[in-house]
Amino acid sequence: MDGSSPHAGAGAELRAQPGLGRRVVAEGVGTALLLAAVVGSGIMGERLAGGNVAIALLANTLATGAALLALILTFGSISGAHFNPAVTLADASVGGIRWRDVPAYLAAQMAGAAAGVAVAHAMFGLPMFSASRHARAGGAQFLSELVATFGLLSVIWGVARTRSAAVPFAVAAFITAAYWFTASTSFANPAVTIARSATDTFAGIRPADVPAFVAAQLLGAGAATSLFRWLTPALPQRAAEVLVPHRPEPEKTVNEAAERVIFACVQNAGRSQMAAAFFNALATPGKAHAFSAGTRPADVVHPEVVSVMREVGLDVSAARPQRLTAHLARGARLLVTMGCGDECPILPDTERDDWPLEDPKGQPLERVREIREEIRRRVVGLLAAHGWQR
Repeated sequence: MDGSSPHAGAGAELRAQPGLGRRVVAEGVGTALLLAAVVGSGIMGERLAGGNVAIALLANTLATGAALLALILTFGSISGAHFNPAVTLADASVGGIRWRDVPAYLAAQMAGAAAGVAVAHAMFGLPMFSASRHARAGGAQFLSELVATFGLLSVIWGVARTRSAAVPFAVAAFITAAYWFTASTSFANPAVTIARSATDTFAGIRPADVPAFVAAQLLGAGAATSLFRWLTPALPQRAAEVLVPHRPEPEKTVNEAAERVIFACVQNAGRSQMAAAFFNALATPGKAHAFSAGTRPADVVHPEVVSVMREVGLDVSAARPQRLTAHLARGARLLVTMGCGDECPILPDTERDDWPLEDPKGQPLERVREIREEIRRRVVGLLAAHGWQR
């Protein structure tokens, strides 16, 4: 969606999603602040509790839960506010984040977590890092981390499906509770676990115990994601809203009174891009506007599609394929599907039509031109039928 041309379909009329650099910085800073809260509150709680471990844990719990909620709300619209490799990997597995972006997210989370520990130590006059001697070993600890991470991902997937705006509150509430109902005090985060091995304070974990914790966390995250993919087959449509929606919304510069039409295919890299480009070029401004999206978006628009659209004066080269979500399609007058079948969301208040068009990917240019002309013919007919043509 960055740098879209005036005829680039959905990408032309959407606010640019922050680039990878900005998202990575948001992940790093957010994770650093989270670790500063976890470790710093542990130090403060232990110092003030007078040896009462329950009071120290309560202080650590409340500070962590409050900070987590605030940080998700702060950075969620930029990066998704994962702050957690297990969440990032789970989100990528269902298409919420591109796999090519995952290494940068994980690196930022790890670096941010280490920085957060160093900052917490500095605030309390401690050495930058110190290997923890806090033993957290055994089957009970392993099971606790599996349960904690399974519960965390279950909350994320379950709430994102129905009330995505409530996910930050649900996540913070679950982690606050899990501090007390798990024997491990619910790390539920590989980056947090590794970083806490470098603090010999209340929040620490012995380095030797880290591998088992991380294994349990990844296993719990994978199990929860697999379960919810079975319970809710439409889960990939909500993956872009983890932890909070960070896909762009329609620009307010688009006339609010205009009817909204969604063209949807699988990869949002061919048919739907052509349809949206033709629609917006031929529709009367202010009457109707089209967006395009896909159920499993590709990285770029197919080059053969870019080529044949340039032949008719429409440039879709800068359009960025995006995921079709219920959030994007909300309020649309019409949803036109092109091959996504049962993967497309069911929108009770939206008229739906299906255009059985061949996928242009990998086709000879002559065949792609034929598909282009079929799409143009259908778009012209659609505009005429609704009185939206120029």
